[in-house]
Amino acid sequence: MMRLNLVLLLAVLASALYLVHVQYQSRRLFTELDKAESEARRIEVDNSRLQAEKRAQATPLRVEKLAKDQLGMRPATPAITQYVAPPSVAPTSATTTGARP
Repeated sequence: MMRLNLVLLLAVLASALYLVHVQYQSRRLFTELDKAESEARRIEVDNSRLQAEKRAQATPLRVEKLAKDQLGMRPATPAITQYVAPPSVAPTSATTTGARP
């Protein structure tokens, strides 16, 4: 009888130690999960901020200003526009009759 009580006592102690270990692991994993969720929220906020900055950087007025300042571009006006016409080709008899060479 005494031997059975000792075995049962050791089994209860082993299960209690295992329970404490499992609770510790559970709390540690929950803490890591909470940190990962916080990091994910931070990354989402950063992504949203960067998307807003990207949209702000690509406004037509800003692009036009950069084109003028950095590239030296200017808007096309009739005064500076040069029109190029294709050279005139004299019609030949083959083109007027529809025959192929």
